[in-house]
Formats: sequence, structure tokens, C-alpha cells
Amino acid sequence: MDFETVAPNAVPEGAHLIDVREQAEWDAGHAPGAQHLPASTLLQNLDQLPEDDADLYIVCRSGGRSFQVAQWLNGNGYDAINVAGGMDLWYESGLPIVSDGEGEPFIL
Repeated sequence: MDFETVAPNAVPEGAHLIDVREQAEWDAGHAPGAQHLPASTLLQNLDQLPEDDADLYIVCRSGGRSFQVAQWLNGNGYDAINVAGGMDLWYESGLPIVSDGEGEPFIL
């Protein structure tokens, strides 16, 4: 199944960015404004996805989980775009990250 993949710096400002990493990864550091929806709970929490018809930009740590989630979402009627390289490349590209923990945010 073909679908779009973009580099982190190509994610539009204000886009629906869905972070599918697990809780500890999210707590350590994530993109400001992202929504946390772990891949492991996706099916139980589809009602938490935005209800408008805007594209969903899916990100994980390195791009593997987000690829699988975007592929599944696209196969089930959503418009999902994989963020290539994930939060690793996001951080390496100099894009901002925040954390829910104490101290400097980092990518786990």
C-alpha cells in the first residue's frame, strides 16, 4: 500500500501530529503540540483521533512503528502520513522537543 512519508521538517505547523511511542518514551521528550496515542492502544482509542478530515502525521522513535500505524490507518479510511526517521530525526533536525518529566527533554 502506497502512502505519503515526509521528513520531520516537512510537517506543517499546526498539523495533527500523533506520537505512537509508549509512555516512557513520550515522557522523556516529544514534539510540542503532539497528541500521544501509543501504537499498543491504538485500536482501543481510535475515538481519540481528530474527527476532522485533516491529515494525521504519525511519528514514533525511528519510523518503524509509525510506518505500520500509518499503513493501518490508511487501510481503514484515515489520511495518515508517516514521519520518516521519527523523533530521532526530529531532534537531529533541530526541531523543538518538550518533556513531561524533570530535566532536559531527550529522545528515548
